[in-house]
Amino acid sequence: MENSYVWTERYRPKKFEDVTGQHDIVRRLKALVEQKNIPHLLFSGPAGVGKTTLALVIARELYGDDWKQNFLELNASNDRGIDVIRNEVKDFAKTKGLANIPFKLILLDECDALTKEAQQALRRTMETYSSSCRFVLSCNFVNKVIDPIKSRCAIFKFKPLRKEDLIEIVKKITKDEGLVVNESTITRLYELTGGDIRQLQNVLQSCASTSKTITEKEIDEFASKNESKDVKEIVILALNKKFILARNKLLDTMLNNGLSGIDILKQIQREIMELDITDDKKLGIIERCGEVEFRLVEGANDNIQLEALLAYIARN
Repeated sequence: MENSYVWTERYRPKKFEDVTGQHDIVRRLKALVEQKNIPHLLFSGPAGVGKTTLALVIARELYGDDWKQNFLELNASNDRGIDVIRNEVKDFAKTKGLANIPFKLILLDECDALTKEAQQALRRTMETYSSSCRFVLSCNFVNKVIDPIKSRCAIFKFKPLRKEDLIEIVKKITKDEGLVVNESTITRLYELTGGDIRQLQNVLQSCASTSKTITEKEIDEFASKNESKDVKEIVILALNKKFILARNKLLDTMLNNGLSGIDILKQIQREIMELDITDDKKLGIIERCGEVEFRLVEGANDNIQLEALLAYIARN
C-alpha cells in the first residue's frame, strides 16, 4: 500500500525537525507550539513551499494522535462564499476541543480566494470564537486578504526553497527510491520548479516510473520544455513584424505542448531578456507582459491576450 502513495504525501514532513527550508519560520512556530498557545496565523507565499505542511505539523505537535479530531482543513477556492464560513467553519469553531489544548485548529487554505463578504464573516468568527478555536490561514497573495483579518494574525511570509534545500530533498528521495540523479539534473529541476517542492516531487515520480536513472533530457521531455526554441522563434517573428506567422506559430506551440497562457508568457519574458534588442524595447515588452499576466490571472482569454502581446511587439 505504501507504494501507491503519491510522493508529495509520502515525503510530507510530520515533525518540525523533518521540515527542509523556511528555517526562521519553523523556529518561531516551534516555539509557539511548545508554549501550547498560538495566535491566529496567516501563511503567505507561492505554491509548494510548505504552508499546508507546517499547518499539519502544528496540528500533530499540539494534539498528538488525536489531531484529526481537533483539526479542520478547508480549501477556500472550492467554497468561496459566505455560507462556508457561516456553516462549516462556525459550527466547528464554536465547540470545545477534545484534547488538553483548550482550542481547536482550522486550516483555511487559499483564503485569498474568499469573497470580501466571506472574509468579513470570517473576521467576525475569528473574534467571537477565539477562546475555542485558532485559525491558520494560507494564501498566495496576502494583498487579497482584508486588513482586519491581517491585523488579527501573526503573518509568516514563505519564500521559494533555496537550491541547497532542494538538493537535500532530492537526495533523500533518490536514496529511498533507488534513483540515480546527477548534479546537472538537479540544477535543471531547480530551474524548472523554481523552489516549488510539490512540483519537484511530481516531476521526479513521473520520470521515475519509466527509468531509475533520471537525466535532464527526461526532465525536459516530461515538462514539455523543449518548446523554448519555438517560443524564441515566435518572439523573433514578432520583432521582425511578421505577426501572422508569429500568431500561427504561437497557437501551434500551445496546442501541441498543452501549454497555458501563463506558461508561454513566462518563457517570452525569459527570451526577451536574452535577445539582442535595445533596453528601451525590452522595458516596454516586459511592462506589457506584466499587464497581460494580470489579465490572465483575472480570467482573460489566453489566446487573445497573447496575440495582443505579439501585436504590441510587432508594432514597437
